[in-house]
Amino acid sequence: MSEPDTPKIETTVQGTGTSETADSIADRGRTVIESRNLSVHYGDEQALQDVSMKVPRRQVTAIIGPSGCGKSTFLRCINRMNDLVDSAVVEGELLLEGTNVYDDDIDPVALRRQIGMVFQHPNPFPKSIYDNVAYGLRIQGITDKMDERVQTALERAALWDEVKDQLQKSALDLSGGQQQRLCIARAIAVDPDVLLMDEPASALDPIATSKIEDLIEELAEEYTVIIVTHNMQQAARISDKTAVFLTGGNLVEFDDTESIFENPESERVEDYITGKFG
Repeated sequence: MSEPDTPKIETTVQGTGTSETADSIADRGRTVIESRNLSVHYGDEQALQDVSMKVPRRQVTAIIGPSGCGKSTFLRCINRMNDLVDSAVVEGELLLEGTNVYDDDIDPVALRRQIGMVFQHPNPFPKSIYDNVAYGLRIQGITDKMDERVQTALERAALWDEVKDQLQKSALDLSGGQQQRLCIARAIAVDPDVLLMDEPASALDPIATSKIEDLIEELAEEYTVIIVTHNMQQAARISDKTAVFLTGGNLVEFDDTESIFENPESERVEDYITGKFG
């Protein structure tokens, strides 16, 4: 039985050693994810309310706001992780390359292969470093050039030089920062189009956080990255676009990061940015 069709983002060849063409630069900024009047309820609680925004391809989009404003809920709508919550009701549209991911013919499992996710706390499997990275590839039946694929993923996650001589070591023996980069390597090994990150550095020390931030900026050259963060300075440092969610699950402002932090249109956003509330 054939797998239901899932919207597939066209890929751009990387690593050619040539400068970007005008077409590739335009491609980088085009809309890849769009929400239209997206609302989410958990029972009687409204987590998101009529959120409409467009996420550009191969850029870093940060989602900021106080606790309980719907940041993580929005992130989990993109790859339908909210399907796993019995009380969740999703209304509106969430488009990936123009196709609503909530259409009846979209397979959520196949969708999640396209949209990788990295969580707040590192969650390596109790397996070797090698087997962690290879896990998704094996699940998908990809067995050719496995060593090369594992190495490439670890290199992209800026971890290869630290672990190349201990690939059979348990992933649980790595430091917290290394475990998080391993989880990133595991997520990108299957070559997703979009990478979702839910506060990926909040549990890490400043040095490990700096490495994750540098890595995110590098990954955006190949992937569309959406990161939820409580750290406004982090959003200002690494993102191209910033969405500000405030109480009630409302998206109050979405713009270039520089504009959000230096000249926000909304007084509520300015108050939040400057620490008057939040």
